[in-house]
Amino acid sequence: MALSQTRGVNAPPFVSLKRAAELMLDGHPVIFPTETFFALGSRALDADATARVYRAKHRSTVRPLPLILGNWEQLDMVAKVPDELMPLLKRFWPGPLSVIFPARLRVPDILTGGTGRVAVRLSSHPVARALALAVGEPITSSSANISGNPAVVSARQLDKELIASVRGIVDEPPVPSGGLPSTLIERMEDGKLRILRGGAITSAEIAEAGFDVEE
Repeated sequence: MALSQTRGVNAPPFVSLKRAAELMLDGHPVIFPTETFFALGSRALDADATARVYRAKHRSTVRPLPLILGNWEQLDMVAKVPDELMPLLKRFWPGPLSVIFPARLRVPDILTGGTGRVAVRLSSHPVARALALAVGEPITSSSANISGNPAVVSARQLDKELIASVRGIVDEPPVPSGGLPSTLIERMEDGKLRILRGGAITSAEIAEAGFDVEE
């Protein structure tokens, strides 16, 4: 969608990446593409903005919101990463693998759903990463839909109610690939990896890379 396109009164608020970052810095959620689906997100460390994401999606606040990093350096801002997990991250990041870590104290409770843990990934989508870099911290990344509705790969598929709740939509290539969401895993006390949500990276791929996956 060309940013120069004339907007009608009820047209979606398409914005540039620069403007999207400005909106996030002002506390407003933004819709943007990821490698899998379009996402709705905000600055990770802004509790009020995170609350706006929950309200826009009609999502229960007991369900934590995942995060996207702009680069490796942003990981330490939000998570305590065991050294044992670094080989896994280096193997599958950037990519659709979300890993649960203990959250840093600065991470708002609303973001973790009160669990004290946070799910993080280094996205392979250049727009998602550039947005996190532009705001200077990780960004939340929940599928851009009303909770319970399907995730979308095109801005044309976005729910009108969701569009009305945001001031900015970034619709820049590459187009999300769709298919499966990011895989969500956690490391168990015995060192094995447990898959909490199956997704784009399979348990077989993780096992073939030399990591012990709980069956």
